[in-house]
Amino acid sequence: MRPLTRQSPLDEILAAANQVVLGKSRQTRLALCCLLARGHLLIEDLPGVGKTTLAHPLARLLGLQFARIQFTSDMLPADILGVSVFDRERGDFRFLPGPVFAQVLLADEINRATPKTQSALLEAMEEGQVTTEGETRPLPQPFFVIATQNPSNQIGTFPLPESQLDRFLMRIELGYPDHGAERALLESGGRREQLPTLTSRLNAGDFAALQAQAGAVHASAAVLDYLQQLVDATRQDARLVHGLSPRAALSLLAAARAWAFTEGREMVLPEDVQAVLPSVARHRLRLLSGNHASAEDIAALIRAVPLP
Repeated sequence: MRPLTRQSPLDEILAAANQVVLGKSRQTRLALCCLLARGHLLIEDLPGVGKTTLAHPLARLLGLQFARIQFTSDMLPADILGVSVFDRERGDFRFLPGPVFAQVLLADEINRATPKTQSALLEAMEEGQVTTEGETRPLPQPFFVIATQNPSNQIGTFPLPESQLDRFLMRIELGYPDHGAERALLESGGRREQLPTLTSRLNAGDFAALQAQAGAVHASAAVLDYLQQLVDATRQDARLVHGLSPRAALSLLAAARAWAFTEGREMVLPEDVQAVLPSVARHRLRLLSGNHASAEDIAALIRAVPLP
């Protein structure tokens, strides 16, 4: 298996991002894989562990247009999509695009807005367009939503609808930093001040080419069999409300291809499917108890399905 071309820009991007988000190299790689797989990313964890900090360097390093929305309980859909205002000089209404018209949209603390406001992103995330006042407008390409959310047990949060959760290709958690990474943060006073110094390693055209290469990574029949067995196992698990959908299976394959691509390989291994499965599956699988599947549940699933 010879190394893929154009691998060095990805290595540079990961190395630069890891200088800002310390001690989270796996999560950073997963986030990059999500974007390479043309998917949207949900980052869930406690306030102050670096959720927002992870989104900024990725947008800067990939050379993509960036916009940020701080979600609050009083937000309206128009605050995201845009609004028409009357132009006295022209004598008609003029549409003022909202922050959704960007290549990377950071939806910060998305679950602090009401479900009505959250749903304003559904069409954008699924179809790359928005419809307002009877007119459909395309969004810039590529278009990604990187959303952060606080744990649902915190005051002032609204759960994301299942339909919206399913539109996120991956959900990741950052967790507390290890001792060494936290010590480096304490000694440096934080790493956010490095964000303005980051320079893009790519542009939108370069990144589109990398996406195409990632999507072309070969998945053998044996790997597809293994992936289907994992998906079937979720559908037969009596502890789950429902199993993974066909869209989730496609997302799992796309994420596994992207993971293999970042590893410098041109074919998917079963280990690539296992590496991305928790991030792709956990937010899509709900137990009969009402909770989403845990990391231990996914680990048990992997152990139960034999390798090809």
